[in-house]
Amino acid sequence: MKTILKSIAVIFLTAMFFSCGNSTKEIRDLLADKNLPIGIGTDISNIYTDSGVVTSKLQAPLLYDFSNRENHPYSEFTEGVRIVTLDDNNDSIVVTGNYAIIYSKTNVSEIRDHVVITNYLEHKKLVTEQLFWDQKIKYFYTEKAFTLYTLTDTIYGVGFDASENLESFIAKNNSGSIYLNEKDK
Repeated sequence: MKTILKSIAVIFLTAMFFSCGNSTKEIRDLLADKNLPIGIGTDISNIYTDSGVVTSKLQAPLLYDFSNRENHPYSEFTEGVRIVTLDDNNDSIVVTGNYAIIYSKTNVSEIRDHVVITNYLEHKKLVTEQLFWDQKIKYFYTEKAFTLYTLTDTIYGVGFDASENLESFIAKNNSGSIYLNEKDK
């Protein structure tokens, strides 16, 4: 009798395991339908390379991976992000914010809630509350209030477009003291 009960239990468990054979695609689709991430990561540290050369580093305490979205896959960083980009001379631009969302198909990111961009080589720092970053063309823009600090100037305004390294920029609706060198005219 004991052997019969064990055999029934084994058959029941085997049937139960085989009936739960959902494919990976079915699970991804279910998570997408329920608006759930396909993965969650903590203490993220990611290094991006191009032809073996480090181009950027990303750090974040929390990542929600929504790459299972068919039309607009994205990664969401709800507890902040720090991104360091490196150029050919290993000069860096540091971008931080308390929230970020990166759309993988377009490479456009929205960073918000105390956004700070620092170019240490150029001695420039931009502070704003929301920023869009087109990583394909290496371009920042915002329609929010901003403050740009340089060695000689502090510029305030609403609306800002700039190259990723902050070397060239358009400051809209701006005010502040701006030093112009005679050779800059």
